[in-house]
Amino acid sequence: MLLDVRGVRIAVSTFGSATDPAVLLIMGAGGSMDWWEPEFCARLAAAGRYVIRYDHRDTGESVSYPPGRPGYTGDDLVADAAGVLDALGVARAHVVGLSMGGALAQLLAQREPARLITLTLMSTSGGAGDPDLPMGSIEPVPEPDWTSRDSVVDYQVASQRGVASRTRPFDDAAVREVVGIAFDRTTSPESAEKNHYATEDGGESWRPRLPEIGVATLVLHGTEDPMFPLAHGEALAREIPGARLVPLPETGHELPRENWPLVLRELVAHTS
Repeated sequence: MLLDVRGVRIAVSTFGSATDPAVLLIMGAGGSMDWWEPEFCARLAAAGRYVIRYDHRDTGESVSYPPGRPGYTGDDLVADAAGVLDALGVARAHVVGLSMGGALAQLLAQREPARLITLTLMSTSGGAGDPDLPMGSIEPVPEPDWTSRDSVVDYQVASQRGVASRTRPFDDAAVREVVGIAFDRTTSPESAEKNHYATEDGGESWRPRLPEIGVATLVLHGTEDPMFPLAHGEALAREIPGARLVPLPETGHELPRENWPLVLRELVAHTS
């Protein structure tokens, strides 16, 4: 469904009963809600959760802007998360963020703590690029022909392969399916790929304020994440009071279907 979120068109999908505790899923940069796969969401809803996923600006069916010229800032993306809850009439939610979504979730927990019941941070960082938390090295993938579906899908599958586990077999068919669904729903795949990164203005670090986060926090982090090595997850668990780290074995910067049982078990326990 398309909602007016503080004057902006945002596509939202829900699973389960609105009378159950809400879980807001926030995807990473360039990622539409499709990366929170329907079966994953349905399993979480079956455990008695009202699951909410949404398309960031420039992804899926949400508002789109010209490539390289987003009409919004990173702060707007944080506000969108709270705005989705407002539009659905949800006062408080368990908030789950993956990659950039994890950064947005940390900022939401700092700025609007009353909106969170719990916080879950997946494959993310609180201080990416700090001297003690260097980014990993990822082989760049040549830019595609953005007018060609095949070219874009191949590019995005290759990008996902580049951040996946090196020891677990890469599920090309599963990733290609999600990429294709996301492409077909997105107004401008080029904008989806580029515009979130264009909002990274090198503003003030939120890492010094991590100790202010007062909600129960779960950190799920792949042991083979090539973008944010495990030290990033360890730092989050160390610097957020009471946070608990669960390493995901043989896992890169990804949420592979093989991990769903473990991740869902941890999410259900954490949000109980």
